[in-house]
Amino acid sequence: MRASFFSRPLHAALACAGVMVGMTGHVQAATCDDWSAYRAFVSRFVQQDGRVVDFSTPTQQTTSEGQSYGMFFALVANDRATFERVLRWTRANLSAGRFDGDDVKLPSWQWGKKPDGAYGVLDPNSAADSDLWIAYDLFEAGRLWHEPAYTKLAYALVTQIEKQEVADLRGLGPMLLPGPQGFRNGGTTRLNPSYLPLPLLRALAAQSPNGPWARVADNAFKLVKTTAPLGFAPDWAAYRDGQRDGQFIVDPQKGDVGSYDAIRVYLWAGLTAPADPLAKPWLAALHGMRDRIAQTGVPPEKVATTTGNASGEGPIGFWGALLPYFRALGDTRAAGLAQTHLASLATPTPAPAPGAGQATQNQPVYYDEVLMLFGTGSADGRYRFDENGRLVPRWENSCQSANARS
Repeated sequence: MRASFFSRPLHAALACAGVMVGMTGHVQAATCDDWSAYRAFVSRFVQQDGRVVDFSTPTQQTTSEGQSYGMFFALVANDRATFERVLRWTRANLSAGRFDGDDVKLPSWQWGKKPDGAYGVLDPNSAADSDLWIAYDLFEAGRLWHEPAYTKLAYALVTQIEKQEVADLRGLGPMLLPGPQGFRNGGTTRLNPSYLPLPLLRALAAQSPNGPWARVADNAFKLVKTTAPLGFAPDWAAYRDGQRDGQFIVDPQKGDVGSYDAIRVYLWAGLTAPADPLAKPWLAALHGMRDRIAQTGVPPEKVATTTGNASGEGPIGFWGALLPYFRALGDTRAAGLAQTHLASLATPTPAPAPGAGQATQNQPVYYDEVLMLFGTGSADGRYRFDENGRLVPRWENSCQSANARS
C-alpha cells in the first residue's frame, strides 16, 4: 500500500505507534511531547523502581539489554527521570552496587525468578552489546543533559569493556566478544554480528580515540560481509585462527541460522548515517532480506544464511526492525509494506503487575515492542545518528530541555 493511500484504521494505528499521518496521508512528526509508543512501553515494561521486565518469559526476566534499551529510549524521549531510575536499578541489581566512575563491575546479563522463587541474578556473565549500549547512553546523556557524572561513568565502563570484552584475534585484529566468559575455545571464537551497531562503534571511537573501536568497526564489517554470502545475516558466527590468517566460519553451536538476533543487524544498518563510509557497503552486504521480502511479501522467521532456505514468518517486531533498513535502501514500496503491517497491530492491553504470572496472548511481547520502538521512532524523526555516531534527538532543537519528565 502506498503511503498516500493510508486508510482511516491505518491512520489511527500509526498514531498509536507514535507516527502521525496528516491530511495528505504523508507520515509526519508527532508533537515532541507526545511519543505515545514510548509512554506505552514504559507503562507496560518499566517498573517504578527502574526494572525493565520481559513478562513473556517464565522467569519474568530482566536483561542488561532491556535496561540499556530502556535508557536509550528515555534519552530519545528527554525523560531523565526514567533514565535515572533504570540506571539506578541496573547499578544496584546487575552490578552489585559497583557502577560508578571510580568502580565499575560489568552488569550481569540476566536477572529474574530463581527455581526457589527468589529473585536475583540468573547468569553473572555480562553481555557486550548491552555494555556498549549503556556506555553509549551514558556518553550521550552526559553531553545532551550536561551531566559530567554520566560521562565519567561512561569512560569507566568503556575501560572495562576494552579490558574484558575485546580480544585481538590473530589475522584479524581487535573484535568485540559477546561476553568475557565462554566464547573462546582453543582457536575458535564465537561472535554475534548483532552486537556491533556501527553508530555506537563510531561514537566510542570518537570518545576513546586511542582505543580499538575504529578497527573493531572495520572488522565488524568484514564479519557481516563474510558471514552473509547470500545477503542474510546469521545470529551467530565464529572466527578460527590459522597459522597465518584466520577465517570466519559458521558458528559451531548455533549453525548458520539467521533469526531473532540477526534481525537487529538489518536494523543497525538502516540506522547508520548515510555519510558513514561503511553505510552503503554494509547495506549492500545485507541485500538478501530485501530480495526475499520482494518475492514473498513477508520476512522469514528463520533463514539458513549459507543456502537461503527459509521457514516461518517473522513476528511484527521484524517489520519494526526492517523499517529503517528499507528507508535507508530507498525502497519506498517495502517501507510502505512495513508501515502497513505495523499499523495493523491492535492496541494491546497493559502488562500484568509484578508477580501476576506470564503475559497472555493479547499482551505485547517485550522484544517486538523494542524493535518497533527503534524502527518507528526513527521513521517518525524522533532521533537519528550522525556520521560520528552522535545521537541527534528531535527534542534537542525543537523541545524544551526538561531534565525530568515521567
